[in-house]
Amino acid sequence: MSNIFDMRETCPSVMTILRAGEGIAAAPEGVSSGPFLVQMILSSRAESEMTAMRAFVPPGVVTHWHSHPGGQILFVLDGVGLVQREGREATQVRAGDAVWFAPDERHWHGATPSSPFSYLSVQPVKNGTAVAWFGPVDEEGFAR
Repeated sequence: MSNIFDMRETCPSVMTILRAGEGIAAAPEGVSSGPFLVQMILSSRAESEMTAMRAFVPPGVVTHWHSHPGGQILFVLDGVGLVQREGREATQVRAGDAVWFAPDERHWHGATPSSPFSYLSVQPVKNGTAVAWFGPVDEEGFAR
C-alpha cells in the first residue's frame, strides 16, 4: 500500500491483534489543513465490510470536507475537537462524545486551536470506498 488510506481487498479473515503504537503513520497530504497521524485498524474495499482508524490530530489541524457513502461514527478518545456538517455551525466535542455522520453527509472534524484531538472512526465500505474527499475548510466559515 502506498499510503495509509489505501485500502486492502478485505478485512482479516481471522482474529487479528494490532498492538498499541503499531502501524501509526502520517496521513497523506491533501486531506487536512496540516499533518496528523493515523493508525489504520481495519482496512477493506469489500462491500459492506467495516473500515476503522484511530487519528491523532494536533491543535488547529482539521480535515478537509469529506463524506462517507455508508455513514461514519466518530468516537472522541481524547482532547477537544470541532465537528461540522455542511450548512451548520461547528460544534465542540470532547472525550467520550460520539458523533454520527449520515451517509453522504459532507462534513469535517479536527482539533481546536488549543487542544490536541484523538478519535476512533468507523465506517462501512460502499461501492468500493469508505470516504470521498473534497476541498479544504474555509477557516473564515466556521467558529473556533
